[in-house]
Amino acid sequence: MQRRLGYRILRWVLSAAILAGCILSVLQIVSDARYVSSELDRDARQSVELVREAATQAVFSLDEELGNQVIGGLFGQQELHQASITHPDGNVLAEHQRPLAQSGYRDLTDRIFDQTRSYTTDLKRNVVGASGEPVVYGQLRVTYDTAIAATAWVERSALTLLVGILRAVIVGLVLFVVVHWLITKPLQNLVRALIRVDPDHPDRHLLNRPTGHKRDELDVLVQVINQLLTSIQDSRRRHEDAENRANELIHHDQLTGLPRRETILTTLGSSLADCRKNHDKLAVYCCGIDDFKSINEQLGYETGDGILKIMAQRLTEPGTPRRLLAGRLSGDQFVVIANPVEDQYEAAELGEYLLSLFNEPVSVKRRSLQITATIGVAMYPVDASEPDHLLQHAEHTMTLAKAEATNHSRFYIASVDQEIRARKQLEKDLSQALRNHEFHLVYQPQISLQSDRIIGAEALIRWTHPERGMVPPDEFIPLAELNGTIVDIGQWVLDEACRQAASWAAAGMPLRIAVNLSAVQLRQPDIVGTILATLGRHEIPPGRLELEVTETGFMENLEDAVEKLRQLNSAGINIAVDDFGTGYSSLTYLKRMPVQHLKIDKQFVQDLLVNEDDTRIANTIIDLGRSLNLAVIAEGVETQEQEFYLRQRGCQIAQGYHFSRPLLPEAFVKFVEAFHGKLEENVENQPYK
Repeated sequence: MQRRLGYRILRWVLSAAILAGCILSVLQIVSDARYVSSELDRDARQSVELVREAATQAVFSLDEELGNQVIGGLFGQQELHQASITHPDGNVLAEHQRPLAQSGYRDLTDRIFDQTRSYTTDLKRNVVGASGEPVVYGQLRVTYDTAIAATAWVERSALTLLVGILRAVIVGLVLFVVVHWLITKPLQNLVRALIRVDPDHPDRHLLNRPTGHKRDELDVLVQVINQLLTSIQDSRRRHEDAENRANELIHHDQLTGLPRRETILTTLGSSLADCRKNHDKLAVYCCGIDDFKSINEQLGYETGDGILKIMAQRLTEPGTPRRLLAGRLSGDQFVVIANPVEDQYEAAELGEYLLSLFNEPVSVKRRSLQITATIGVAMYPVDASEPDHLLQHAEHTMTLAKAEATNHSRFYIASVDQEIRARKQLEKDLSQALRNHEFHLVYQPQISLQSDRIIGAEALIRWTHPERGMVPPDEFIPLAELNGTIVDIGQWVLDEACRQAASWAAAGMPLRIAVNLSAVQLRQPDIVGTILATLGRHEIPPGRLELEVTETGFMENLEDAVEKLRQLNSAGINIAVDDFGTGYSSLTYLKRMPVQHLKIDKQFVQDLLVNEDDTRIANTIIDLGRSLNLAVIAEGVETQEQEFYLRQRGCQIAQGYHFSRPLLPEAFVKFVEAFHGKLEENVENQPYK
């Protein structure tokens, strides 16, 4: 009877659950179909709106090539079936069509979503006709094939239905188990509970006291069995504690509690396996306390043991980075594993952090002691790939480092160690360069290709190191952005450029000054006020200043960057996108940014007319600037052929070695006078037409 009742319960529960699951799945599929339909319409309207301005320009200017570019850009969407730009009279300016996608579900999906969906928008110009209404110059019509989105919907629907049924079956089985559990005889429950008892941990599954049998023989039996299981587990736990204590003494140092060499090698092997799998780097630090033998001899071994305990505590305290694992090798030597590390520079920073832990004063027996340590560093995979070899290299490097000096770290590979030391020294020198007046500015002329006049100059920073001489900007600017000194350096550049611009203006040479604005500066909350205050201090009209920002610089926090640049542009300052074409190059952000100039990166200009890809990119940027009403600046112009080609293509401004190298202020003034004087001479010598 119990089996028959159990089967009936199972049958009813599963039937009800499956029916409910099917109903819910169908409702979800219908909702998904409505969502897919609305997404098709929304995506299509967004695409039409994105190209509407360019299409209007094409039909207004009867530019068939531009129209084909607009249509071709739309066909980057897989769902597009047909697109056309037509005149009001029905004549087609540009049109393209691809076949409908093949799908085995079309008989179903075409009835639900239609075979295709067409969207049409009028192409208007902001010109008011005689009737008082905007003039319609044509229409843009796009037709989308619904098969791709519909096929995905069908597949999702099938999966939704299948998951709904499976979920219903699972819920039904769970409900059956619960109901069956509640009506099963108490004795059968006890038998099943005994079967589930884990022989290794008998107290984890104690028997539940049966409901309705309080204080009877069955209740007493359950209590006796539970007491027996608990007693067995207590006895086993005492035995395991004794074994664990013995293993702790074997694998961990008794004084510091840190893992011993054997345990460290095992852990290091596991870490290396993870690094191989994830393609990560790992660093091993062997840290030896300097002159520890003298400490033991002069202050006693008890003091030495106290120092070791404190150092072990520092290496494992909660404030230590989680990726650091410390152990004790022997005597005064500790080992630290850093997993993972980004590169040798990050490994060097962690080495400095470990040195700082050892350098903090140690208080032992009411006595404050100053301790130092020397560290040897070995890295995976460049130094070794096996745990014992990696640890040996770190120990050997630490021994060599102690022979040279104390209180420093050294890498296993000498060239890497030298490179890191040179970078750290350069960083240190960079932090003092501004205070020591080691920076100066040079100015590269910017020439208008329409008027052949010098209309501005880009201010470029140069660093004359007292020992290394001229340090390239590509070498120290990234360092300044990493350590934050670029904020002060950038403010100095802005202030010096504005001072020079004011001086030239007073001498009758009013030129626009272009200054680079780094991403770090743009993130400063007071950057807008700082720039405007600098202009006011030097009495420079805002229109004489142009700020050059890179695409990657303002894309890090687009909303904040757009707001700040809009405030600066509203004050009259020009904004230029530097190195355009090397970053995101998205029309989306160009529409939002208050940009007046696009600067073609010099890598595309240097191979102009030689490399087809670079020539095509440069042409695209010029055409894009024309369509968006933005002036285009080409930097890196080095030949007369490049200048001629850019002039013919419609590029407005150019700069580069073909015209002049970056010049000191005095040389810049002479160059401007000579350039304009030569231009006037050429004009006078031209025959009259």
